[in-house]
Amino acid sequence: MRYFLATACFLALAACQPSGQASGGYNDFLRDREVRGAGGNFSPITGAPVTSAPLGSSPQGATAPGAIAASGGPRISDEQDFEAVAARESIESDRERLERQRAQYVFIEPTSVPERTGNEGPNIISYALNTRNNPGDQVYRRMNPLRFSQWERNCSRFATQDQAQLEFLRRGGPDRDPGNLDPDGDGFACWWDPRPFRAAVR
Repeated sequence: MRYFLATACFLALAACQPSGQASGGYNDFLRDREVRGAGGNFSPITGAPVTSAPLGSSPQGATAPGAIAASGGPRISDEQDFEAVAARESIESDRERLERQRAQYVFIEPTSVPERTGNEGPNIISYALNTRNNPGDQVYRRMNPLRFSQWERNCSRFATQDQAQLEFLRRGGPDRDPGNLDPDGDGFACWWDPRPFRAAVR
């Protein structure tokens, strides 16, 4: 039992030995620590001194900045480097480039908006602004007894609600509804809603 306790104490003391201690003993460890404090550069893993390259030089094994461009690989733009740009550009070359760009300008004269003659057919925007009722409020009479069983199928033929409303107005709407697109008689075909147009004007 005593032998076991003595062995355990010895191992505990060995574990308390400062990390980074050199094989020469604790004095060597203190000397190494003083060198580190004086500006020495040591590896935190091995404790061995590390030689740092001078500022501005490439580490050993690293590729120089111009090596990639010289090898034909991808390069970073140097447009922000004054010396690099000044080496290949001049005031004359800038002037020539500006002249080439000005020669490519295309000036388009403004033209007046054509007047509507009234022969273009129905206009759903004008129609929306001239109405006051909301969708679902009946304004016009509808006599077809089967109108509610057919209108969804008829409305599905149109790609958009605007197209449905335009066709509805072309065929006599809102007073008449031969295409059965407005079964409730509100003057709006299918699910077309005039309120977004009214809100845009306000």
